[in-house]
Amino acid sequence: MDKTPSCKSKKPSVGKRKNKEAADNVMQHTQLYFDIKLSQWPIVYSPQYNIGFLGMERLHPFDAGKWGRAFSFLKGDHHDSKKARMVTDVTTVCPLEATEQDLLTVHTQRYLNSLTWSVTVAQITEVPPVAFLPNFLVQRNVLRPMRLQTGGTILAGKLALERRWAINIGGGFHHCSADKGGGFCIYADISLCIRFLFQKMADRVKKAMIIDLDAHQGNGHETDFKNDPNVYILDVFNCRIYPHDETAKVAIKRRVELECFEDDRTYLHKVETHVEGALNEFSPDVIVYNAGTDILDGDPSFTS
Repeated sequence: MDKTPSCKSKKPSVGKRKNKEAADNVMQHTQLYFDIKLSQWPIVYSPQYNIGFLGMERLHPFDAGKWGRAFSFLKGDHHDSKKARMVTDVTTVCPLEATEQDLLTVHTQRYLNSLTWSVTVAQITEVPPVAFLPNFLVQRNVLRPMRLQTGGTILAGKLALERRWAINIGGGFHHCSADKGGGFCIYADISLCIRFLFQKMADRVKKAMIIDLDAHQGNGHETDFKNDPNVYILDVFNCRIYPHDETAKVAIKRRVELECFEDDRTYLHKVETHVEGALNEFSPDVIVYNAGTDILDGDPSFTS
């Protein structure tokens, strides 16, 4: 029976023991891992990824609708030769929304509870007017799309093991950690993806590598895996821009700090050299590659 979903479609915990029990419970009941059709590619996307809240999203340089444009380019049509025509709605996998129980695999209950306050979401998204919106609108227009993207990243981890590769056209919220969001990142989807693999695919995944090529430092997953020897982080980022998180940098095994406006040849040489070096130092069972668009010349979030 095909269970692939259609695109149309408490008190704060205290102590490590309760958090571990919650995570173990999630592993037994999550619906985020499901089988896909053989005719589908391991490319995950939903049109509901895109965020819009009365135009307020334009007040932040982060492009909250880029995922739809990326998918539109990949999908293409017969009338535009500039589009790739690589995927179709039929071959694409639609994820399920991460539930609170799923999120508790990494996040604290205290943090998730804080998201019921619009002012908290306004601070994380760096869009002050969001603080004045009723929280049900914030949940529907901002948080739900991000929970869908988070579910997509977690599913992509499973599909990568089955198909040897997978892409989520969304997610990559690398500024969010277990107990803190920031930089338009509300859920720690990278940390969640790896924790799900460690716990649900423990027989196959014991070590993971994160290759983060977003222009900004990935301080969220770095905070989450600071003391985990089974996670190797290679982070290539512009040291002159947000977030300047010196504490989180301790977790980076290979830190490549760039200056503004480095040319393509220099940048690609550094990436190639350090990826090769990282793989010589560490043998991961899975690699999570965070591909930020902001390394491109002209991206508006580059200067933030």
